[in-house]
Amino acid sequence: MFQLEPIAALATAPGIGAIAVIRVSGEGAIAITSRIFRGKELTRQESHTAHFGTIRHANGSIIDEVLVTVFRAPKSFTKEDVVEISCHGSEFIIQQILRRLTQEGVRLARPGEFTQRAFLNGQFDLVQAEAVADLIASDSEASHRAALTQLRGGFSRQLKELRQQLIDFVALVELELDFGEEDVEFAHRDRLRQLMIDIRRVLHPLIDSFSTGNAIKNGVPTVIVGKPNAGKSTLLNALLNEEKAIVSDIPGTTRDVIEDELFINGIRFRLIDTAGLRQATDQIEAIGIERTQQKMRDAALVVYLFDGSSTTADELTQTQTELQQAGKPYLLVGNKADLMTDAQRASIDHSFNEENIVWIAARDQRIDELKAALSARARTDAAMQTGSAVVTNARHYEHLTATDEALVRAIHGLDSQVTPDWLAMDLRVALQHLGELTGEITTDDLLDSIFSKFCIGK
Repeated sequence: MFQLEPIAALATAPGIGAIAVIRVSGEGAIAITSRIFRGKELTRQESHTAHFGTIRHANGSIIDEVLVTVFRAPKSFTKEDVVEISCHGSEFIIQQILRRLTQEGVRLARPGEFTQRAFLNGQFDLVQAEAVADLIASDSEASHRAALTQLRGGFSRQLKELRQQLIDFVALVELELDFGEEDVEFAHRDRLRQLMIDIRRVLHPLIDSFSTGNAIKNGVPTVIVGKPNAGKSTLLNALLNEEKAIVSDIPGTTRDVIEDELFINGIRFRLIDTAGLRQATDQIEAIGIERTQQKMRDAALVVYLFDGSSTTADELTQTQTELQQAGKPYLLVGNKADLMTDAQRASIDHSFNEENIVWIAARDQRIDELKAALSARARTDAAMQTGSAVVTNARHYEHLTATDEALVRAIHGLDSQVTPDWLAMDLRVALQHLGELTGEITTDDLLDSIFSKFCIGK
């Protein structure tokens, strides 16, 4: 454990508020704060204690009345000595206190520097450190739960244990290289194979979870498609409860995609209204329809909206077949249910299970059933439902994929009875990516890239 030069930053959001918190961490943080504080002598106080007093200018005049909390190393977020100064939320007061700290030798912190120090001091691994930023940025129940799972260890703890076992095998394989002429085998090949299979069993669900994790973190891309005048724009407006899209009885009114966000039961949906699917009548509409098809390919969920008063069961069956062939999760949503005859409704219901179609009347904004169906469809994913560890970070996904590819090569090498030096090379690649994933192998450039994305004060 080591303590670096003292740093300070505002730990609460900038702007006027009732209270602001300034965090100081590093060597001498308590003694330095004590020099500008009038109250109890902070250097004599126990860890995790709070003390009322004043922060003063060098000439002794009062800047503000404050509450100072002392955290002694290693029982702090950074595992360094930490002081948190709770002052009034005036921007002038905050700047005056930060100025006094810098006059006493404290440096203003860079973005993410407190969390970076926590990582360097072994408070948590790199995956957990990145989860801190995700937790701060979480804006839905699902993203909050995913970040919290990662912060508590997620998948990284299990991967570190498996990596250590692999290190032991690599050491034995490389030991064989020193006895190459004696044809000895220190690393039992069957046990090595089983270990690599076990690691891949852990990797595959994580790799497969990335699409779900990306949806959790950035919102579920949900595209609303259908024929012209099915009511797509009306539906978007009703879901958002605002006039976001132009509504008209003229077919082809929507010619470009319109996007917005909606939270339903703690899940963020990125709703995308699109141009109606039909044979284009001009070049601009053709571009809009092509964008619709692209959005369908990129979407995590397709909402196919059809006019229940004019769509036949045969037409809907053909549409469902096309959606199934596209391989995308979808919902069939029948609009204008209030305009349907009993015969029309019976014909469609007879051809489809009731749970496969959601009936609405978008113009009357009777869409609670649709919101419930969207939420239920999103939560059918086990990761969203149970809070299992999911991969939400592209860096993690890249390292997991590269690790798996290296292990596949190593297993094929075992099958081909390659020499120990070739086997060791693939195993080293796997170890490198696992180590970079959890932070056991780092570079300054990597750390600067990761923590520079954090807010200042965290």
